[in-house]
Amino acid sequence: MLSGLKTLTSAAGALAACLALSMVAAPAAAEDDFPSKPIQFIVPYAAGGPLDGMARLLAEKVKDDLGTVIVENKPGAGGNIGASIAAKAKPDGYTLVMGAVAINAINPWLYEKLPFDPVNSFAPVTLVASVPNVLILNSEFASGNNINSVQDLIAYAKKNPDLLNFGSGGNGSAGHLAGELLNVRAGVKTVHVPYAGAAPAKLALLAGQINFMFDNLASAASLITDNKVKALAVTTTGRSSVFPQLPTMEQEGVSNFDLGTWFGVFTTGGTPAAVIDKLNAAYVKALKDPAVRKNLLTMGSDTEPTTPEVLGELVKNDLAKYKEIVEVSGAKLF
Repeated sequence: MLSGLKTLTSAAGALAACLALSMVAAPAAAEDDFPSKPIQFIVPYAAGGPLDGMARLLAEKVKDDLGTVIVENKPGAGGNIGASIAAKAKPDGYTLVMGAVAINAINPWLYEKLPFDPVNSFAPVTLVASVPNVLILNSEFASGNNINSVQDLIAYAKKNPDLLNFGSGGNGSAGHLAGELLNVRAGVKTVHVPYAGAAPAKLALLAGQINFMFDNLASAASLITDNKVKALAVTTTGRSSVFPQLPTMEQEGVSNFDLGTWFGVFTTGGTPAAVIDKLNAAYVKALKDPAVRKNLLTMGSDTEPTTPEVLGELVKNDLAKYKEIVEVSGAKLF
């Protein structure tokens, strides 16, 4: 009887040990098998823009390593709706989101309350591209007033206070912040005219309804190439490889002016490191593909694949930088 009891106890212990080992081994096995089903890639903006184009281009290139990647547009609230979906997803690597400086570093200071934490809700995968913003003018306004440099524009603004206006894709947008920063750094006063997106703002610029605007270089590239607008300078500390003839704002005498746009791939915070490494390897490989690099360059983007850690540091650094810029601009969204 005692022998039988010992045998039963031993068997129960062995069973418990096996169950415990299976519980530990299951997540590891899932990570080893990743990916075993389609991956959702959320673009937090409408279809047809530069961010959407990049996501779809990359989804096609990574399929040999990751299988099917389905791009889904989830626009709204300045990118916050799509980002919140990714933030609340299961942390298993099957939900990706195309993050951007606006969502990850600017929105936290514009909105009183966000449905996600800009740092902890997301796990960085890789930086995709960095794109300067560019100062562009209505061509007739520029030629009619002999404005050929940033200093010419500043001189005109000082002689004509409150006369100049600049457009943007809306209150708190990168274009709005850049215009307000120019006012502060150059000591001028120009009037902000917000539009429901950068596209209508550009139409207003072409029609002469506004004098100038700061636009994403990827979006403004064709207008510059076709000489439909007058481009004066880029807003980053270094020149663009796509338009190297354009000086930087600092080279034009406007100090401490660094406002670039970047895009990056993120997944849900808490995703296992092994899964993130697989995602990073696939996307870095795609971004090094010559055809991808050429395509992104035509969009005005400098391709910059990175480690997850480098993208994470970029987010933290830009959060600190844009806190000051948003405060300077006085922009606030609720």
